[in-house]
Amino acid sequence: MKKVLAILGLIAAIPSFAQQQDSLPNLKMENNQLEEVIIQGNRLQTPFNQVNRDIQVITQKQIEALPAKSLNEVLSFVGGVDIRQRGPFGTQTDISIDGGTSEQTLVLLNGVKMIDAQTAHNMMNIPVPLSAIDHIEVLRGAAARVYGINALTGAINIVTKKEKKSSVTATIQGGSSFKNKDEGDGSGIYGGGSAEVTGIFGSEKQSQLFSVSQSNSNGQRYNSASKSTRLFYNGNYDFNSNHSIQAMAGYARSRFGANGFYAAPGDINSEEIVESSVFSISSIHEFGNFTISPRISDRYGEDDYRYFKDDLSKGRSLHYTNALMLELNTSLKTGIGTFGFGWESRLEKINSSNIGKHDRDNHGAYAELKSSLGEKIRGTLGVYANYNTDFGWQAYPGLDLAYLLNVHWKISTSIGSSQRIPSFTDLYLDQRPGNIGNASLQPENAWSYEGNIQYKKGSLQLKTGYFYRTIADFIDWVRPDPSVPYSPINFGKNNMQGVYGRVQQDFDLGEEHTFGYQVSYNYLNPTLETSGETQSKYTLESLKHQFIAGIHYQINDFSFQLKNRWLKRELASAYNLTDVRVNYQCQDFVLYTEVTNLFDAEYKEAGAVPMPTRWFGLGVKYQWNEQ
Repeated sequence: MKKVLAILGLIAAIPSFAQQQDSLPNLKMENNQLEEVIIQGNRLQTPFNQVNRDIQVITQKQIEALPAKSLNEVLSFVGGVDIRQRGPFGTQTDISIDGGTSEQTLVLLNGVKMIDAQTAHNMMNIPVPLSAIDHIEVLRGAAARVYGINALTGAINIVTKKEKKSSVTATIQGGSSFKNKDEGDGSGIYGGGSAEVTGIFGSEKQSQLFSVSQSNSNGQRYNSASKSTRLFYNGNYDFNSNHSIQAMAGYARSRFGANGFYAAPGDINSEEIVESSVFSISSIHEFGNFTISPRISDRYGEDDYRYFKDDLSKGRSLHYTNALMLELNTSLKTGIGTFGFGWESRLEKINSSNIGKHDRDNHGAYAELKSSLGEKIRGTLGVYANYNTDFGWQAYPGLDLAYLLNVHWKISTSIGSSQRIPSFTDLYLDQRPGNIGNASLQPENAWSYEGNIQYKKGSLQLKTGYFYRTIADFIDWVRPDPSVPYSPINFGKNNMQGVYGRVQQDFDLGEEHTFGYQVSYNYLNPTLETSGETQSKYTLESLKHQFIAGIHYQINDFSFQLKNRWLKRELASAYNLTDVRVNYQCQDFVLYTEVTNLFDAEYKEAGAVPMPTRWFGLGVKYQWNEQ
């Protein structure tokens, strides 16, 4: 703990040695862009500069500068977010926040839940390319009051562009490790590439976004090739200043070699095909101080896992899932604050070769109040009540408070609760003699407590905080010894405490000449309270330390970004990753090159899958904007 406090002290001390200057115009534009972001909570929407809890926002401008080929890689640079990939170019990925499991994090697309009732392994099969994203919101802590079920440790909301002017963005990139393929896996060297096009037709009354993307990789090791296709549409039409309608539709398909993904070493020749689609239509209607917003949405998924890809007569698992979601959100502005009320229903079904046919319904209602006391204190108080046809009624309150010490300093605290309902895999999987589900599982229930202090002046931003989380009836796949299959149980109580610190600053070095840095550190200390002597998967994988640092430099049309990540898991060796990206702007084109895993580190993020070695990439981006 002394080491942790020392590191946080160092982070806090950095600004005192830094030169205090106002941002140059470009940086001011970036700061203004961030301040104008509206956090897209399904309950009460809040400007970013008025949020009362720890929310991180990654803008499109920041995404464009990162050495990242996919959404998964972008999120790996966010403090507190744990990305466990099984390959490059967005291949199957698990995501978690602050040491939780992948099932305990909620991912949303424009506020629509991407929950896959079969398994969280498919939650990141999202149909949106990077060029279609406006910003990403990362909310940490139990968040049932904000987003409903399964936001146990936090939520990530991906918000796509909505612009009043037309534009076209096209990107082509390719890369290679320049290493020969493994014996029996074809010939040549490992490599891959992607292409994406996003077009927006915009005017004062409407915005129509269309995008298509394709990525292909022949893998970084034997039987790890991947191919992904993504199609996406998002439209918005304003009838007038008080009434509008929104529509969204998307399709994603990924096919990849699954060597070592789930059952190493026997699955060396396995393969998986995952398809998902999402549809949503909603509207917003304002009547004076009252706003009402109904929405209907649907997410459908297919998962075809082939243990022997060359012999489909055995070891094949087919899963078909669907979730129909109905929502009604309202808000009322009054003299004492803004009230929010609403209802949501989620109807889930699965038809699976080794899970069976099952369905369940989930219904939730919420009420909350956002208010302030004078100019110094503001907060949001609310409760979410949930009914599930398998698990009955439960209620989840939450409170966020912020105290503004002055124009630069702010203290915030939040207390929240949430629930994670077991997946159909948790409950009913039958892979005898492999993993076996447990139909007697109960939902996980969490309470989370957090406090932080934030300083902001010009381009300098500093935040440090502490959180404590307790999860009752924690679910983990366990076994008494290696000769017995894993099976999920309500393992006991999972307690997590952690500290974090973040600092970033930009400097004006002259006309069109800037330099900046970002540093974040997260320390997590989990404990499990259980009476059994069993082997837990969670204990093996839980994140302990996460240190992310980066610098960026720009002069005229040339820019450079260096990112470094150091991670240590509970029972695994630490590893360090360094990534570099160089951009050059030439009129409407951006030429860029990047090197990921610069120092060729050997590491694993999930399963028995060695991650790619040093990777060299080249790309070109074309951007046209209506004048």
